[in-house]
This record gives sequence, C-alpha cells and structure tokens, in this order.
Amino acid sequence: MSVRAGIVVTGTEVLTGRVADRNGPWVADRLLELGVELAHITICGDRAADIEAQLRFLAAEGVDLIVTTGGLGPTADDMTVEIVARFCGRELTLDAELEAKIAAILKNLMSRFSGVNFEDVRAANRKQAMVPVDAHVLDPVGTAPGVVVPGTPTVLVLPGPPRELQAMWPAAIADDAVQQAIAGRTVYRQDTVRMFGLAESGLAETLREAENIPGFAGLEITTCLRRGEVEMVTRYEPHSAEVYAQLMDLVRARHGEMVFSEDGSLIDDQIARLLAGRRIATAESCTAGLLAARLTDQPGSSAYVAGAVVAYGNEAKVDVLGVDPALIDANGAVSQEVAEAMAAGALRRFGADTAVAITGIAGPGGGTEAKPVGTVWFCVMLADGSTVTRPVHLPGERADIRERSTTVAMHLLRRTLLGLRS
Repeated sequence: MSVRAGIVVTGTEVLTGRVADRNGPWVADRLLELGVELAHITICGDRAADIEAQLRFLAAEGVDLIVTTGGLGPTADDMTVEIVARFCGRELTLDAELEAKIAAILKNLMSRFSGVNFEDVRAANRKQAMVPVDAHVLDPVGTAPGVVVPGTPTVLVLPGPPRELQAMWPAAIADDAVQQAIAGRTVYRQDTVRMFGLAESGLAETLREAENIPGFAGLEITTCLRRGEVEMVTRYEPHSAEVYAQLMDLVRARHGEMVFSEDGSLIDDQIARLLAGRRIATAESCTAGLLAARLTDQPGSSAYVAGAVVAYGNEAKVDVLGVDPALIDANGAVSQEVAEAMAAGALRRFGADTAVAITGIAGPGGGTEAKPVGTVWFCVMLADGSTVTRPVHLPGERADIRERSTTVAMHLLRRTLLGLRS
C-alpha cells in the first residue's frame, strides 16, 4: 500500500463558512505531486476536543502523515500545537532561540505603529515559541513557526494564512521526519479531460462500459459538472498508462468532438490562444458583461479584446450598437435577428474582426410561453461574413443562466474560430 496522509483544517471561521478553505485543496495537490495518497480532509472548529478527535480519527485510519493547518497564533483560540503535543504524548517546552526569532519579527512589525508596548506584544506571542519536546521547528514566515513531530503517524503542523503555509511548504517537506514518513510513496499520474455538450450521465454510461477493460480498477476516476462542462480527472500509477490509453480511445469513440481538452487546458486558455492576432468585441444583454470579463481575465487580453457593450435596454441596442428598431419590433429583443445585428454592431463600433453577441431572458418574470426564462440567443460573427447563430434554453436561476451562457458563448466561439461544424 502506498503512503497515506490526512489533513486537518482548523478554524471556526472555516468550519462556519465565513472563510473559504484554501489550504486543504492546496496541500492535497502538493501531496499528490509527491505520490502520497490522501485519505481524508477534515475541518473542525477551534475546540480542543474536536481537534484531538480529528487527530485520533486519522491515526486510526492508519495514515503515515497528518498535516494540520491553522491555530498557531498568539490568541487563546490558537491551540493546535498544544493539542498535537498532547496527542503525541509530549510535553511543551519554551524554545529560547525560536522566541528570539519571533521577537525580532515582532519588533520589525511594531516599528510601523506608535503607542504599542513591545514587551506586552512579545509576552502575548511567547506561546508561539512553545514546542513539543524533540519536535522539529520550521522557521516562521509570518510570526507563527511550523512544527514537525516525528512518530507514527508523523504530524506536520502548518500556519493557517495560505501565504505563510505555501511559503513554508518546501522546508516542511524537506524535513527529515517528513521525508521518512513518506519514504514509501509511489508515483502517480493525473490527467484531466474536459467535455462540453455531454450530460454527466452520458459519461457515466461510458465509464460503466469501460469497466470491461482489463486493469480498469487501477484507475481512480472522478467526474464533476463545472460551468456546464463535464470534467473527468483520472489518477493512476505508471503501470496503468496503457489502461488509461484504452479508456481514452473509448471516450473519443463515444463522445467525439464533445471532448475539447485532453491536456487539462480550460476553454478560456484555448480561446486566448485562438484569438492571438485577432481583435474581438462583445455585445451582451443578459449576462451583465460576464463574457467580456471572462475574456479579459486572461493574460495579454488587452492585445485582443477591442471593447465590450452591455446593452440591456432596447434603446441601448439601437443607439450604441446600431440595431434597427424595426428588427426588435418584428422579432423581439431575444431573437436570431437581433443577436446577429448586435454582433454586427459590435464589429463596426470597435473595428474588430470577431464579435460575440448574447441576448436572452435570465431574470424571473421576464419570460413568455414562446420564450420562457432561460431562452438565450448567441451569435459569433467574423469580419469575413462568417456567422454562427444558435438558440439555447438554459435551466436554473439568473446566476446559473448567466454563467452557463458565458460557457456556451466561449464554446461557440472556439468552434467558429477552428472552422468546426456546430
């Protein structure tokens, strides 16, 4: 069996959702890179009994390494080191050298403020220099040091602020006790495939068929739906590479052009590459500029994003994009004709060679029997006259429809730029 690890994320603010957990997923990815199998991630509040319960649970699961995050500050609710010491059967002792390091850091920080008694602050932070006997100290990045307590399992105690934890990680992994705990680790590969236009149930059916592939059990597969795309992440050891290749042959055969990424790249990354040397403009009436925001999130987007218009009202469509009011009167604002006119207007207004228009009904109470909420028209238009227009009905609330609309628009744009039949 490969080396196994568990993560304990501490903090009542994380448990109650006031602060999103960024440490658990980040540490999980780093462990995977090291070839360590993650058994569990647990989250608990700043309560001694609950923290100790998580440690005992993971130890009972037979993990080789426990990583804790948070609870290393100077206040009363910062108790992780104390609980870890008790769990490991070790006394706490004051590390004079560590206390001096923390004092130097505090003195530098306090120099920015006036009216602060340094000795009072130093006394409050002295608890951060209390470490378990024979533990290995990891130098602080902020004011909180990390601690490695050798044993079975070995416990690696890291600070809660992600910036501090991530900066401390290289030293933590290089520690002799941690290296010994993960000495039996294996090597894993992880591949991510993304599909669009496929229901998750459709992929599930394919995976059931794939169970007939010899050695399929050696693949650990997870699937999820993100932004209307189906994501399949497969983890496996090198000897299962041929099994994964057979799985991908089946996925390609069953789902063809729905597979748009086999290297883990996002649709956003692909669009950024396809727009190199081009100039794009957007016209949006139901997505509040979310498509333009998504396009401009990419590095170097100023080189290819010419401009964007958010035109909710019909007057804006007419005045800003030059849409003929007769088209709106005859067909309604949510129609093929208006979507194409909006795209043409964006091309003209910004001197672009590529335009995307979105017009739809996302909000409650805005739909009709003929055009219910979730009805959205998309148009991608190129300066050479190439035009692709599609209607889609999207389920969900306003936020769902808006987000899904941007994904549909990105995929329609990709296919148009690649010259694929949609």
